[in-house]
Amino acid sequence: MITHEPNPSYIADANRYKEMEYPRCGKSGLKLPKISLGLWQNFGEVDSQSNAANILQKAFDLGINHFDLANNYGPPYGSAESTFGQIFQRNFKHYRDELIVSSKAGYDMWAGPFGIGGSRKYLISSCEQSLKRTGLDYFDIFYHHCPDPETPIEETMAALDYLVRSGKALYVGISNYRPADCIKAIKILNDLGTPLLIHQPRYNMFDRWIEDGLTDVLLNEGVGSIVFSPLAQGLLTDKYLNGIPANSRAARNEIIHFNSDQITPEKLTKVKALNALALERGQTLAQMAIAWNLNNKAVTSCLIGASSAAQVEVSVDALKQQNFSAEELQLIENILAS
Repeated sequence: MITHEPNPSYIADANRYKEMEYPRCGKSGLKLPKISLGLWQNFGEVDSQSNAANILQKAFDLGINHFDLANNYGPPYGSAESTFGQIFQRNFKHYRDELIVSSKAGYDMWAGPFGIGGSRKYLISSCEQSLKRTGLDYFDIFYHHCPDPETPIEETMAALDYLVRSGKALYVGISNYRPADCIKAIKILNDLGTPLLIHQPRYNMFDRWIEDGLTDVLLNEGVGSIVFSPLAQGLLTDKYLNGIPANSRAARNEIIHFNSDQITPEKLTKVKALNALALERGQTLAQMAIAWNLNNKAVTSCLIGASSAAQVEVSVDALKQQNFSAEELQLIENILAS
């Protein structure tokens, strides 16, 4: 006797491509959505898988067809890829050719000398592990997550080239590389015949290091970029205008990349002024921060995180007001310099 019915297969919104914009990534033939979804937080073993599925479905319904992973996303390490893999098998397998799925390796992943860095041993082993966890046959983009000063950059780039030639990835990228190393990576990959598609750096109003040479390199060489942390871990939202909420990321001890020490009175003064400008523009501060990132002509896509499907929708609404007047841009500069 049948006592239950299986969950119906997810059917994506038929209008999902009507509003999203898809700029070309550098000089490649690949187009990326202006907003992509990162699975760094809220997709670990400790998180709700049903909520994770809702986030992915809402994103795809809104035209976000790029999902970004890394081998050590969780917690624990690897669990974000496993969560994605389970949801992919249930809901997205028949949409595979519409998706861009990326992953990365570079930071620590497993014990011993081969579980971190940029060696051929680590990158190829890690990519194979990530494919098993996600259940994918290949990644659309595979990145070296961070520079490794102990490994020759030639070895690292040759490993990325091998992943493409072996069918494990379609394109390759780098993340967190400074301009000089980025130039080296571009040259080596060009010589190997596997051009660098994309760079993934941190970028937001409070962290603008890419403007000191990297954006020029990317534009001159025809390499795309997808920037992460556009909201400065939530600081560029209205969340902290009145202090640190008990359930916020800054209040959680396990979040090592962002804590209450980074929320200074000086920054909060700037956040409040930026929030006032955003409201004048008819946006939330988070939406203005995303639009500001996309205003940089070197930026192909902005990588957002989300803890709910509703948050994805709010972020995508940033595309409704992307333009800034010269006066608004100067006011932002004045606020940030104050």
